[in-house]
Amino acid sequence: MYEVLYKKELAAGIWEMHIAAPRVARAALPGQFVIVRADSHGERIPLTVADYDAEAGWVSIVTQTIGVSTRKICAKEVGESLADFAGPLGRPSEFVSEDPETLRRKRYLFVAGGVGTAPVYPQVRWLREHGVRADVIIGAKTRNMLIFTERMAAVADHLYIATDDGSEGFKGMVTGMIDELIANRGEHYDVVVAIGPMIMMKFVALTTLKYSLKTIVSLNALMVDGTGMCGACRVTVGGRTRFTCVDGPEFDGHEVDFDEAMRRQGMYRSFEERANAIAAERAAGHKCRIGLDK
Repeated sequence: MYEVLYKKELAAGIWEMHIAAPRVARAALPGQFVIVRADSHGERIPLTVADYDAEAGWVSIVTQTIGVSTRKICAKEVGESLADFAGPLGRPSEFVSEDPETLRRKRYLFVAGGVGTAPVYPQVRWLREHGVRADVIIGAKTRNMLIFTERMAAVADHLYIATDDGSEGFKGMVTGMIDELIANRGEHYDVVVAIGPMIMMKFVALTTLKYSLKTIVSLNALMVDGTGMCGACRVTVGGRTRFTCVDGPEFDGHEVDFDEAMRRQGMYRSFEERANAIAAERAAGHKCRIGLDK
C-alpha cells in the first residue's frame, strides 16, 4: 500500500499529493509516469510524475477530479493509502540522455496548460540543475486555475502567464504568447515542449511549425494499461502506429495525428458518463437489485 504523506488543493478540483513510494522516487526521471489505483476495484489512472524526492522516498502526483476514479484518488486523506502506484513507466524526456555540452547550448520553451503544468516542473528543474536555459508559458482559463506558478518561477529563466480572460498576464491563448515572444519580441528557442490538453498541444504544434521549431508533446492522457498490453493508447506518429505507454509518452508534435488521438480520447466518454451516473445514484441511496450498476 502507498501512503498519502501530503495533500493540498492547488485550485478548484485539482489536488497535489505526495505518495510514499521509495523505489519509484529513486528511479524516476523527467517525463515518466505512474499508474495509480485508488482501491482494488479502481480504474488504472496514468499520471505523469509531478515531482519526486529520492532521499525522502516520495513521488508527487497532481490529479483533477473529472471522473469516478479520479474523485476516489483525490478523496484519499493523509495517512490513507492507494492500492497501486506502479512506475516509473514510459521513456524519460529525450534531453535526459543528450550530451551535456550540446544540451547547454540549447534554449527551451515549455508550454503548459492546466494540470499539464505539474509534469513540466520536474523537466524545467532538471534542466536548470544541468545549466540549461528554459522559459515557461503557463496557460489557464482564469487566474484561479493557475498552479505551480511560484515553483516554476524559481526554476525557469522567465515565466509567462496567459489566461483566456486576461485576469493574469497575457490575455489570450498560449499560442498567442508564443507568437508574442518569437515574432514580436525576437526571442530564439531551439526546442518547444508542450504538455496540456490535446487541443492545446495540437495548436501549439501548428504554431511552432511556421517557425520550424522542434516541438515535443506528451500524450499520457491516452493511456489505460500503461504497459503496452491493451492497445488503447495507439496513436499515429509520422505515419506509423505507436503505443504511447511504451514508445512515449513524448513524441514529435509535428508528426502526431492529433485528430485521431482526440477521437481515441473520446472513445471512453460514454463509459465515464455511465460510471458517473451510477456513482450519483449510489450517493443518493439507490440500490440496483438487478445488477445494472456493476
